[in-house]
Amino acid sequence: MDPQHSAPRPRCAVVTGAGSGIGRAVARQLLDAGFAVALAGRRVEALQETASGYGAALVVPADITDAGQVRSLFGRVREAWGRLDVLFNNAGSFGPAAAVDEIDLAEWNATISVNLTGAMLCAAEAFRIMKDQQPQGGRIINNGSISAHVPRPRSVAYAATKHALTGLTKSIELDGRPYGISCGQIDIGNTATAIVAHTGADTGALQPDGSRRPEPTFDVEEAARAVVLMATMPAQATINQLTITAAGMPYIGRG
Repeated sequence: MDPQHSAPRPRCAVVTGAGSGIGRAVARQLLDAGFAVALAGRRVEALQETASGYGAALVVPADITDAGQVRSLFGRVREAWGRLDVLFNNAGSFGPAAAVDEIDLAEWNATISVNLTGAMLCAAEAFRIMKDQQPQGGRIINNGSISAHVPRPRSVAYAATKHALTGLTKSIELDGRPYGISCGQIDIGNTATAIVAHTGADTGALQPDGSRRPEPTFDVEEAARAVVLMATMPAQATINQLTITAAGMPYIGRG
């Protein structure tokens, strides 16, 4: 076949934490949009459920806190597709519910390992692939949280990692400019997922005044649509930061 008339190669993405919640919804919407998507996570059965029915899904079990497994993940991507257009750094943990004087050091370190170091390791491997693609580069999207702006009570580990993730996002964006690599962050508040259920949003989330009140949530598919919007922006434009919350939740004026 004449290469000039061959079908264009699909855009390629990696989604971490793709076995459930926001990661699963984003992965499937990217697949529906014509991407080839590598699904990363620790639970192979959950990843296979996400991939069910999608021929362009590549299941790659990986623990993002393990540098060797992260290298293998992105090695599989390079081997399969020879390029990478989008990384959605999504995997994360809420960590312990504790104030700073109560938190266990091992739990603190575990939260940092997943939410910050894991995101850095994945971004570094994606960056290396994308540098070889200039001037096209690529796009990295970090899943922050509204806790990157306004923490919940007793969430010191989670809030600290999400604040730090904002610094990581801005640094990657700056360092990626010479290579056509952009980096943005989506900060999501109260999607109807297991991690939000952990806060008690449905039954009574702890408020800064010590009370507990139910909070509104919204469908995870709407959050995924916002991520896909960021992922599909033309190369000459980027969304640096996007905040999406459940309508009426205590974010504006929280505290």
